[in-house]
Amino acid sequence: MDQFFAVKLDNGSSVEIKAQAELGLKPHDLCIFRREFYTDMGEIARELEKAAPVNGQGEIPVAQRKAEPADLSTANDNDMRARSALRTAHTLVENLGLGMKLLNAHYSLDGKLVTIQFSADGRVDFRELVKELSRALCTRIELRQIGVRDETSIYGGIAVCGQQLCCRRFLKEFNSINVKMAKEQDLSLTPATISGACGRLKCCLKYEHEGYQELEKGMPKRGEWCDTPQGRGRICDRNLLTRKVSVQLESGNVSWFLRDEITIQAGERGPRNGGGNNGGNRRNNDNRQNRTAGEQQGKPGNSNRGDRSRPPRNNRNGGGSGDSAGGNGKEPEKGE
Repeated sequence: MDQFFAVKLDNGSSVEIKAQAELGLKPHDLCIFRREFYTDMGEIARELEKAAPVNGQGEIPVAQRKAEPADLSTANDNDMRARSALRTAHTLVENLGLGMKLLNAHYSLDGKLVTIQFSADGRVDFRELVKELSRALCTRIELRQIGVRDETSIYGGIAVCGQQLCCRRFLKEFNSINVKMAKEQDLSLTPATISGACGRLKCCLKYEHEGYQELEKGMPKRGEWCDTPQGRGRICDRNLLTRKVSVQLESGNVSWFLRDEITIQAGERGPRNGGGNNGGNRRNNDNRQNRTAGEQQGKPGNSNRGDRSRPPRNNRNGGGSGDSAGGNGKEPEKGE
């Protein structure tokens, strides 16, 4: 009966293999396996229930045996050769002016393949680089571009929680993560809070997302008005884990209450009786509307212009209105 294992190589990448049960392989054993046209060595990370074909097609690499002392000596020599190959690749990348960051190089156990991993902002045309490397190293070259999350998992590190990075310790697949998950968990959206060592959103935002969605059910939103044992107020903060809300009362004080201690006022946008800022805003709007209506009545051509009471416009000599004098500003002549 065949067993399936996930094998980790010295460059941080992993491959799934199958092995016969008679080999007695177990996690942390070094094994030799055959993959396509070359032989390689890796450490068994964990046992799998089932393995998928490589890239959806082809055969799964097959384990041949456990590693022997001679294989370890060959692997050490290959490690020195890989460092030299990486230096050569760096020189060629600079000469060709390619925008790529070389991470590591790995020689297969039989030396038939050199795998170089790199990261870049976009797609890179490295065909000329492959030709130059093949000519310089006299072997087959494979360039593999990886993302920043994979790069971080290779180097590893310590997260803000004090534990080793999840991508280095156990995480094998990177799920889709977005800022909405952080919002639903009431986290601060500053980059330092929600970003990991790789500069992307933290993978752990996905772990408790479904739990926070359940906790959010029945909890009020910020800005809603409610009745509390201490009076009416507006919700300014909340804690989903403790099921508590922070309420700013109409008196100005801020207090914390359990969710069951408050009653949400549906459809309410402000305090009762027009008090507070909303009441003042309504009064200001009424005054503004009255002034606008008065200005519209006084505009030229308005039919209500004659209804306005205006003081008479005195003429230059202090007599009657200019309209009664025919608008010429002179006194009317007296008849005999």
